[in-house]
Amino acid sequence: MTDKARKKGIEIGTGLLLYIIAWAAVSYWTVPPEGETVLFLAAYAVLSLSTYWEQIKKILRRQFLDENLLMIIATAGAFAIDRHKEAVAAMLFYQVSKFVEELSLGRTKKSIAEFIDIRPEYANLKLENTEKIVSPHQLELGQVIVLRPGEKIPVDSVVTAGNGTVDMKALTGESRPRAVKTGDRLYSGCINLNGVLEAKVVRLYNDSAAAKVMRLVENANDKKSQSVRFADKFTKYYTPIVILIALLTVILPPLMFAESKVEWIYRGLVLLVAACPCGLMVSIPLAFLGGIGAASKQGVLIKSGAFLEDLTEVDTFVFDKTGTLTEGVFHVREIVPWKMDKDALLELAALAESYSNHPIALSLQEAYGRKADTARVTDVEEQPGYGVRAKVDGRDVCVGNTRLMNRQGVSYQAVPDAGTVVYIVVDGRYAGYILISDIIRQDAEKLIRWLHKKDLATVMLTGDNEQVAEEVASKLRIESVYSDLMPEDKVSLLEEFRENQMESEKLAFVGDGINDAPVLTLADIGIAMGGLGADAALEAADIILMEDEPSGIIKAIRIAKATLRSVKQNMIFAIGMKVLLIILAFFGFVTMQNAIIADMAVMLINILNSFWMMQYPERGV
Repeated sequence: MTDKARKKGIEIGTGLLLYIIAWAAVSYWTVPPEGETVLFLAAYAVLSLSTYWEQIKKILRRQFLDENLLMIIATAGAFAIDRHKEAVAAMLFYQVSKFVEELSLGRTKKSIAEFIDIRPEYANLKLENTEKIVSPHQLELGQVIVLRPGEKIPVDSVVTAGNGTVDMKALTGESRPRAVKTGDRLYSGCINLNGVLEAKVVRLYNDSAAAKVMRLVENANDKKSQSVRFADKFTKYYTPIVILIALLTVILPPLMFAESKVEWIYRGLVLLVAACPCGLMVSIPLAFLGGIGAASKQGVLIKSGAFLEDLTEVDTFVFDKTGTLTEGVFHVREIVPWKMDKDALLELAALAESYSNHPIALSLQEAYGRKADTARVTDVEEQPGYGVRAKVDGRDVCVGNTRLMNRQGVSYQAVPDAGTVVYIVVDGRYAGYILISDIIRQDAEKLIRWLHKKDLATVMLTGDNEQVAEEVASKLRIESVYSDLMPEDKVSLLEEFRENQMESEKLAFVGDGINDAPVLTLADIGIAMGGLGADAALEAADIILMEDEPSGIIKAIRIAKATLRSVKQNMIFAIGMKVLLIILAFFGFVTMQNAIIADMAVMLINILNSFWMMQYPERGV
């Protein structure tokens, strides 16, 4: 229970006790009217003090048109016409509804935290001849930790000794354990299943995956969705309209009919209570919190309810190719030298790329098969969108694409084969090429097929040549393809797409999160694939697929639609019941207690409808 809920509980308990004492006093003893007023006023003061204080603060901020104002006018008016018992009862039930609201929000947030409670409690720090148990916060870069079976990985690290398997489910939703060996990356929050591992700390705790994910989820509801903003705006206009209707109820009928003015004043006050929109205001944020929690449980991190809602309005999905639709794991398929030995050509290319972490560079290292002697490499110059230039054993080596060849002014023959072609220039002369191929992700085709079934457009952007791009697009049946793009070309294209879309349409960009940060930021919805260890992804993306599976987008869309369905059901039910209660209040069919109890019932039903989102089932794709 939160501190706020605890204080509210004490307030309700004290007020209820005073209310019972007042009720008993006037029921069993002869109490003068002034004494009755004082007794009930004491209970009312305890129950309403926080509401009045909150309203005073809102008046100072000029944001006072809400349900608190309706309750204050209604209950204060009831006191003015000597309906003491009903005034206190109405405020009591109202405070109980606020207490239930606070409990529900607290429980939902706690449930989300439990679903993704991946924070490690301790770390085994390896010293010279012993180990020491320390807090993960105390670990420093370069220190070595020991991981035993069943233990959570405390910080992002790299395996330095041992083999084993790691359970990634708590962090990424990945159901199958992942085998790890020396040199593999470990992420905090995952669990070592078997084998004793030693690992070197590569990120401090606050910069590690578990801490970042927890921070993002805890702050996930900070940005308001359109539905929440609608509820706020609705209340802003709804409150004065209701007050006007209540005022007309008090004034007009007594003038038109020969009926008691006090009776119509009471009906007007009951109308205010009946119109209180508590059920609507609490149920909408609860549904979004539930949707965010359900998505987190299934390995999809959504930064706010606003992005959850926007996702349902996306009509075009733009995909990066490498690392998103394909695995980004390249393999050397063919080495074609020109007046040079194959091994010598591969060695020069691998050494020139030895300082790069680009997938193409890694594939060259893999094919080279030996650890690159970086002492032989100097003057490395990476040229984004072109390639790499470096000196290897004093020789000027350029490794890159056709754009690099054209920039160098080298005569070469373009290779028509499907695949990524890496051209090599040595000392200003063409030396040959290396053909590298990528693999399409297993479930990429399922995702594209599912999107087409939903009549959603698909576009692919890539820096690869036209032939490679067309081959991948053909296999996946992607409708539009743009190839040979520089990073700035992707930004320009996305700006063009957004200019041509209608106001109601939204565009999502899906990238690997490492070099797509500008485009992820520019899109209406930026979705990062496997952005677990990429700072750029966590900062730029709105939605992060924790596991490298494009089908996570299907889960995200389904959860988003289910959440919006729950929100709409809550809104229709709450507003419909308000209209019915207002009509009944006008004709005198409900009392003040009945009205507030009915409002509590509406709120509880909406809360239950929102809670089920937390348990939204994971379905196959």
